[in-house]
Amino acid sequence: MNPPTLGSHRQDQQDPQPGPPEKAAVTSHRVSGARDTAAVNLGRRRRFGGGEGVFRSLSTGSGLMVLVIIAAIAIFLIAKAIPAIRTDTVNFLTEKTWFPDSTPSVFGIAALAWGTIVTAAIALLIAVPIALGIALCLSHYAPRRVATALGFLIDLLAAVPSIVFGLWGREYLAGPVSDLSEWLHKYLGFLPFFASEGPYGKSPLLGSIVLAIMVLPIVTSLSREVFSQTPKMNEEAALALGATKWEMIRTAVLPYGRPGIIASVMLGLGRALGETIALAMTLSAAFNVSFDIIGVGGNSIAANIANRFGEAGDTGRGALIASGLVLFTITLVVNMIARAIIYRRREFRSAL
Repeated sequence: MNPPTLGSHRQDQQDPQPGPPEKAAVTSHRVSGARDTAAVNLGRRRRFGGGEGVFRSLSTGSGLMVLVIIAAIAIFLIAKAIPAIRTDTVNFLTEKTWFPDSTPSVFGIAALAWGTIVTAAIALLIAVPIALGIALCLSHYAPRRVATALGFLIDLLAAVPSIVFGLWGREYLAGPVSDLSEWLHKYLGFLPFFASEGPYGKSPLLGSIVLAIMVLPIVTSLSREVFSQTPKMNEEAALALGATKWEMIRTAVLPYGRPGIIASVMLGLGRALGETIALAMTLSAAFNVSFDIIGVGGNSIAANIANRFGEAGDTGRGALIASGLVLFTITLVVNMIARAIIYRRREFRSAL
């Protein structure tokens, strides 16, 4: 019997030894199972491939349709506004009066744009801190049952028609706001915002408070959802390092939800800029540019359109459409700025 050679010894070492029959059977079963799963997935892809393509086409078409609608609105506003602006004998952007149907035609957007921006800004200054406080309370402090009930009640404010807010503000809120205006003038009259000595009534402050109540449910609801999506690991890590409840919220919850907060505030601002009936009932429809917010006065683009469209002539309707074009531009610019801010903070975009 010849002794084994070195080559045969290496070959014996390199050749795998056959395993037990049970192990080989299990391996074969796993391989066949994986092949069956791949075949099923491939069959599903082939079966739903057409549906997926249709869904992608519908989604893309819906997005493009939004752009088409926005472009169509802009074209309509420009086409209707240009003839009226051509008849205007003053500068449309700087004039404060509004007499488009007179001879000669005199009208401008300065006072209306100022009132629109001032009332919306004051409304946000009032509503945003309160809304964020309510959202944090509902998401991190209040018990679940209490938070659910309060959240439902706050969401109901969004379902109240704007005309109801306007009637309530004119009939019941005007008196307390007049008393507040007197108090502000008495103790803070040295500031230009509270310099008016009266009379008090329909004022930018009254309209802004009504707007703040209308904006409150929008900002609260969206902010609460964003705060609730904060990863528990971030919160527990902050608490594990010795942070208090407020320090945890300040270092983990608020930074994570910053893009969502910006988005909710911009949606609230859009509601405030475009509000019509409530401001038409709480402002005095005066055409002036003033820092005073407690005296009788104030007007906005949307409220002016609601008040004057029924009695306006051809030139007057064109002038109102031109003011709507300015409001459309302001809203578009505000939303573009908001999107730019959110994009710059893209590390937190998952909060949306």
